Amino acid sequence: MSLFQHVILLVLLVLTAGFLSLTEISLAGARKIKLKLLAEAGDERALKVMALQAQSADFFAASQIGLNAIAILGGILGEGALRPYFIEWIALFYSGPWLDDIGFILSFIAVTTLFILFSDLMPKRLAMIAPERIAVIVINPVLWFIRICRPFSWALNLVANTLFRLFKIDTTREDSITFDEISAAVEAGAQAGVLQKQEQHFIENVFELESRPVSSTMTTRDNVVFFSLNEPEDSIRKKIAQHQWSKFPVCDGVIDHVIGYVDTRDILVRLLNKQSMFQLNESSIRTVLIIPDTLTLSELLDRFRATKETFAVVINEYALIMGVITLSDIMLTVMGSWGSPLDEDKQILQREDGSWLIDGSTPVGDMKRTLGLETLPEEENYETAAGFMMYMLRKVPKRTDSVEFDGIKFEVLDVDHYRIDQLLVKRLAAAAPA
Repeated sequence: MSLFQHVILLVLLVLTAGFLSLTEISLAGARKIKLKLLAEAGDERALKVMALQAQSADFFAASQIGLNAIAILGGILGEGALRPYFIEWIALFYSGPWLDDIGFILSFIAVTTLFILFSDLMPKRLAMIAPERIAVIVINPVLWFIRICRPFSWALNLVANTLFRLFKIDTTREDSITFDEISAAVEAGAQAGVLQKQEQHFIENVFELESRPVSSTMTTRDNVVFFSLNEPEDSIRKKIAQHQWSKFPVCDGVIDHVIGYVDTRDILVRLLNKQSMFQLNESSIRTVLIIPDTLTLSELLDRFRATKETFAVVINEYALIMGVITLSDIMLTVMGSWGSPLDEDKQILQREDGSWLIDGSTPVGDMKRTLGLETLPEEENYETAAGFMMYMLRKVPKRTDSVEFDGIKFEVLDVDHYRIDQLLVKRLAAAAPA
């Protein structure tokens, strides 16, 4: 064959190898979620790609057959076609005993560079840019190529599968998606401008409902306002006026003897209808939902949905009241500070000097987000800012006790009957370089 024929054949081999490299990366890298979206949009080729991914052994065997056969053939043709011309060119400057060897080396380098650049590097980089789009374009030619190579693929897969079974290697493709992967995708979407920062927080907070216990969001026992069974009307009116809550537990003397709860909307209806003086009795007290403190917020949402309730009392293993929680508390957990209705009730307040006043009952998740902390030491052992301080101090706290962590100083500002009411938190100045 002439040089022109050799070059044409070599170009065809390079392009074929490039196509196989392109398809190999695009089919392997195509994400199942995006393929499902394409299939739902009516592109049947996406279904073919997903089917091929589920049974990819035939494709990879055919691809390797093609790539290796083309590489070997390309090397033989390229070396045979280019070597005489390299020798002829080098002979103008050198005619020693190494002439043939130099011609071989130069032809080998030229053919290898050609295949690496146009059959490997560039096609694979192109495939990584949009793997799903390319996969649906090339799927039909790929399926034809697999049919052609099926006898050889069957033999190779037989050997490969035997070896995998011998070494007990599981070759099943794992398509499950973890929370970390979804979180990374959401963060990437926020960085690309597809999601707003607040939307990113909403999505991440929703997934946190699966792991956050109800105790991290509830109104704690010390802050629960309740009605006694024999409470006079004037006292009830005063409590309703002083607090923004719409639901109040009703107890028989002490908080641990919960009978039910009262919805202030019922009281409002009676007043609007000019009915008789409001009294706590069986007709006005609703049955309260009692839940253990081991439930997660996600599980509590399921309970609320099943019972049609929006208010629950949280108890511990000793049947003691730990606090109360409402559907609004869970929604505020998802929406963050943006959804807080009253500024004066915030548990975290930033001062003008950059420090923070943090209520002792603040959930550690809220404190971490405010301070920009990824983790706290052994945080599975406590749920609130006060619990963090007690765990770190290893003693009953008193005013001015402090701990330092990750360049932040946490100081006990106020203590009420051994309970931490408030912390002063501030960042420490960075040490000057020596």
